[in-house]
Amino acid sequence: MLKHRIFTALILAPLVLGAVLLMPSVYLATVLAVFLLLGVREWAILSGLSSAYGQLIYVMIHCLLLVGGFVLLEHPGWMPWMLSASLIWWLVILVRLYKFRPDKSLNGFNLAQSIEGMLILVPFWLSLVFIHSIPQGGPMLLVFLLLLIWSADIGAYFAGRRWGRIKLAPNISPGKTQEGLYGAIASGFFWGLVLAWWQGLSLMQVPVAILLCVVAVLMSVAGDLFESVLKRLRGVKDSGTLLPGHGGMLDRIDSLTAAAPIFLLGLILMGQKV
Repeated sequence: MLKHRIFTALILAPLVLGAVLLMPSVYLATVLAVFLLLGVREWAILSGLSSAYGQLIYVMIHCLLLVGGFVLLEHPGWMPWMLSASLIWWLVILVRLYKFRPDKSLNGFNLAQSIEGMLILVPFWLSLVFIHSIPQGGPMLLVFLLLLIWSADIGAYFAGRRWGRIKLAPNISPGKTQEGLYGAIASGFFWGLVLAWWQGLSLMQVPVAILLCVVAVLMSVAGDLFESVLKRLRGVKDSGTLLPGHGGMLDRIDSLTAAAPIFLLGLILMGQKV
């Protein structure tokens, strides 16, 4: 399994980074939308939409939302409001994660779960596109976000394997440990220093950059855990079989779904010109 994960990552990572760095924002937005819609279909299945017709309708609704959101990107003044709403929504999810008990299961279509997909996946896509379109270094900022979350994932994995003893969320994902979380936080701390150096921040601003990266990492863990809850409620291990060793598309982007809006909101609050 680990070999499959590494092999898939070695193929996908250069392709993703190359697309981010070389493609104009409008083309990248289209490519990201295609991959996102693969995840949307997986969310439809996790929501209990078993028929191809129901899944198609769900995907088409997201298509309309993405188009509408892309049009609104021409008016960036509304973006902080959407990001703030996304932050509030993820804080609600954190409470739900804390209260989750494994004696629950879902059968059949769940409307609330399907709506949650829209509230999470659409702001996630808009955040990626918006970051990439930032006039001063947008593509590099998006690369930074990807490296931040990927590194945190790697740090959590190896710290958990080496020192993991205390379960982080045994009711949700028994494999995750508090020591793994500390590894992810350490990675976020490092990338916060990198962000401060790269952006030429003053000494007083360095803690802000570190805080932003650490919070983004923590939210990425929340995104991962929330998808684990969805899978646990449906009694499945992976959201799909699209990526060998990784599962489905949602299994690859779950961390970013929570981290991207929060990271972008932090950049704006730090004074990033958009």
